[in-house]
Formats: sequence, structure tokens, C-alpha cells
Amino acid sequence: MIIKCKKESLVSGLGIVSKAVSSKTTYPILQCVLIEAKNGKIKFTSNNTDLGIETFIEGTVIEDGVSAIEAKLFTDIVRKLPDDIITVDTSDDIRAVITCQKTKYTIAYKSGNDFINIPPVTTDKSITISQYTLREIIRQTIFSISDNENNPIMTGEYFEVSGDKLTVVSIDGKRISVRNVELSENKDSVSVIIPGKSLNELVKIINGGVDDKVNIYFEKSYVMFEFGNTKVTSRLIEGEYYKITRFMSLDHSMIVTVDKRELIDAIDRTTLLIQETDKKPIIVSVKDDNNMYLRVDTNMGSFNENLEVEKEGGEIIIGFNPKFLLDALRVIDDDRVKIYMSDSKNPCIIKDDEGSFTYVILPININTAAY
Repeated sequence: MIIKCKKESLVSGLGIVSKAVSSKTTYPILQCVLIEAKNGKIKFTSNNTDLGIETFIEGTVIEDGVSAIEAKLFTDIVRKLPDDIITVDTSDDIRAVITCQKTKYTIAYKSGNDFINIPPVTTDKSITISQYTLREIIRQTIFSISDNENNPIMTGEYFEVSGDKLTVVSIDGKRISVRNVELSENKDSVSVIIPGKSLNELVKIINGGVDDKVNIYFEKSYVMFEFGNTKVTSRLIEGEYYKITRFMSLDHSMIVTVDKRELIDAIDRTTLLIQETDKKPIIVSVKDDNNMYLRVDTNMGSFNENLEVEKEGGEIIIGFNPKFLLDALRVIDDDRVKIYMSDSKNPCIIKDDEGSFTYVILPININTAAY
């Protein structure tokens, strides 16, 4: 195999497929990027058996062939070469020769025949959305997945297609994030759990353009995202997702409408006094004077601030993990948010009137009599 490519094309292609290269594996071939040169096209492929990526890059094929080169070394070499045309030659049975201007590297490579192929995904069930929309709904929910591998269901996001609506849900046992997206047409019903690790790598690759589309194909064990010259295939998490309907329809006795930016800034100020080991809650009090009072007491000191709000209902004193509130508020685009609450023991719900997002946050138990 002999190919010639601009450095920027190689850097771009390697940057994409590197997201699915295994760092620790008993199969050394999975630490490689597979290079296929055929019919004038150059394709890079990586696969760690949970996530597989393939992408086509621009270049010239001098001689067809298939080779696997250790991904990290190959990437490091390419990045340090001059900004010019790079030739990759694996016509030798043992060594690959990488040259650019006066620089020449000779390194070992592996047979492409030993590479573990990415499983094919059927295209019977699919949806199409903009890359911007996909990136945003992942960004707006991914923070509330769990990193506890003992409960794999919570380490993924639930994607459900029903009619002309896509719903994405994440849950970590203490909070729930839900985003709803309207599709351009009715589609077959689908429900899958996609690993959060795969989605985190995906958002690093897609460019997020409003006019750039991504096709998402679903089947029993895998999901594939296709956009531009790239395909990202992820293994799905097996199991039944949690029934969250009851949390979405919790009774509430109070609705507080508050300026989002003011609330974010106030909560952010409280964190100066909260060490990670403290696990101290922020105390939220809403009284009849149409003010929301925020309070924190730690070994470092105390904090008090009040915000003007619009209120429907009585009074409440409730405690929250401030990080959970900030995570949700920071991904909401609205200038003002509505917070639904009932008492100090039940979750609060942050949602919009249109139903495009819902965030459920469980409270921290506090002695309300002390406040």
C-alpha cells in the first residue's frame, strides 16, 4: 500500500478515529488504525469492540492495500512532520516507511487482515437530525449519567423514538435529565440505551453545524451515527431502562419563576465555601415576600443571599446539592426558569411550558426546623 496525503488530512483523520483506539487491550491490533487504500479512496478505521469509527480522508492512492499502524505512534509522527505532502508506504512486508520532505521514519506495522471489523448496522430504523441538535441534546443531558460500572444502565443515555419525537434521558439515581426533540416526520418506535462514553466521544467529532445532518441507525445491539465522511458505531447497553413517568408528573404546591443568570451566579458564589468532602447542601427558602433565600453554612463560613422571584403557592425550605442545580441551569437556554416544588422531601422539577426539557433533582435531607 502506498498513499500520499496532505498533513492536515492525516491529522484530521487520525484525530477522528483515535477516539475509538484501545489504550489497554489484550489485542494489540486494536491499538492500531486500519488504513485501507482501494479504488482511489483512503479509509481510516479504529475499533475497541465497544466503539468503532471509520472515516475517509483526502489523498492519492499510489498502490492499493490494507495495513494497520500503531495509532499513537503514527499520530505523533504525523504531527511532528512538516506541513507538506506525507507518503505512507507499506509495500515492504515488515516495515512502514513514512516520509515528508527530508524526513523519513521506518516503523513496524501489522497486517490489516488481523483487524477486528466493525459490525455492520442495518438501516431499517433511522432518524435524521442536525448535528447541532444532536450535540446540544447530548450536552444538555450527559452530565447526569452515572460513572458507576456496577449499574451499567445508568452509565448510558436512553434514546426513544416515538412518532415524530425523539426523547433523550439520563439518570444517576439523584437526578434525571430529559430532552425532547421534534422530528421532521413520523418514525418507527425505537428505544435503546447508548453508552455515555460513546456519546462523549461522538460530540468531539461532529462539527455541530445547524445545516449539517446526521443519520442515526438503530438495531438490536448497535447504533450507528453517519455524517459527512464518517461513521461511528457503538455497542448498546442491554437491559430495560427505568420508568421515569411518575417523576414527570409529581404533584407540586409551588411554582417559582426566577432569572436563570441571577440564580446561577448566586449558587456559584455559595460554592466558594463548600469543599468537595463537606457535602454541605445549599438551603433554599421561599417565603411570602416573593424572595428566594439561599444559605450555606460550612466550617469555612456562611453565605446568605436573596433573589426576587415570581411565586405561586405557599412557603418552602429545602436543601440541594448545589452542583446538581448548576449542572441543570447551565444547559438551559431560557432567560427565566420555572422550578416546581412540593416539600422538603420530594424532588424539585425544572421544566419549560413547551415540554422541550425537564430536570428532576432530589433534595438532601435537612432539619427544616433549624432554618
